[in-house]
Amino acid sequence: MKTLRIAAVAAAAALTLTACSGTGQDDDGAEDASDLDLTYAVVTHGAPDDAFWSVVKAGSDRAGEDLGVDVEYNSDPDVTKQAELIDAAVADDVDGIVVSMADPDGLEKSVKAAVEAGVPVITINSGIDESAEFGAITHVGQSETIAGEAAGEKFSELGAKKVICVIHEAGNTGLEQRCAGAKSKFGGSMENLQVDGADTTEAKNTIQSALQADGSIDGVLALNAQVALGAQQAVEESGAEVQIGTFDLSEDLIGQIQDGNVAFAVDQQPYTQGYLGVQFLYLNSINGNQVGGGKPVYSGPAFVTKENADEVLEVRQERHPLTR
Repeated sequence: MKTLRIAAVAAAAALTLTACSGTGQDDDGAEDASDLDLTYAVVTHGAPDDAFWSVVKAGSDRAGEDLGVDVEYNSDPDVTKQAELIDAAVADDVDGIVVSMADPDGLEKSVKAAVEAGVPVITINSGIDESAEFGAITHVGQSETIAGEAAGEKFSELGAKKVICVIHEAGNTGLEQRCAGAKSKFGGSMENLQVDGADTTEAKNTIQSALQADGSIDGVLALNAQVALGAQQAVEESGAEVQIGTFDLSEDLIGQIQDGNVAFAVDQQPYTQGYLGVQFLYLNSINGNQVGGGKPVYSGPAFVTKENADEVLEVRQERHPLTR
């Protein structure tokens, strides 16, 4: 957590320098947000009541409060409907759009159309490789490949020999990159396992079947907190000796880490993604800044283990309680 605070201070310093120099105006020339009546749209692929995306929304909402701008958050896991939300935001003449791109091909037309219409775009969470190509100012998130590599190394440290990487969204390039990255750095064998959505019960049943079919599996890498909870239930009911690692957090998942039932979670710090997405649009609106210079701004990965889980949970409960 100390490392994260230092990184946050460094990021704040970088933003200060960017605001004082670069493409925008000087401090005396920057426009006041209250005079501009700014409205930003945040359009994600999150499912309703998803613990992860509730934190992204909390970050974007807080940025709106802090900066005095209106933030309209909408989401839909269906890429066609997500594209329609982007088109609607452009039609509403918003001052900028923050968008997650789990399916870049499905959103390419709408994102490019927004940029061509003069609407600044910041991508977050997914779509890091396509962000600049589509015309976005920058991307806020983690490199899923780098994060996956770190997870693979963690499993090697834990002594695992055969791991299944559980993909819960078919066609999500970011999830595939996580598994591929993990496999590239893991010292043993790793295979992908597809489950039907991020439903805990569905994940438990599918993972339990895999464990029963292959007794040599000694590791499960989930890519979502709900799926990780399903993995924990599957391992508990099967009685197998299996290490569990995951991406992303929920309050219940942190509890499982505290109890030692889940070894680690890769935290891409979703609050940061929501907050910085709005903040970067704001800097562009008032001062013409293009933070990142076309390069991504990394929000992670950070690791949550039993050693720091108490502190992580305390901070999150205090500042933005998670959906369980």
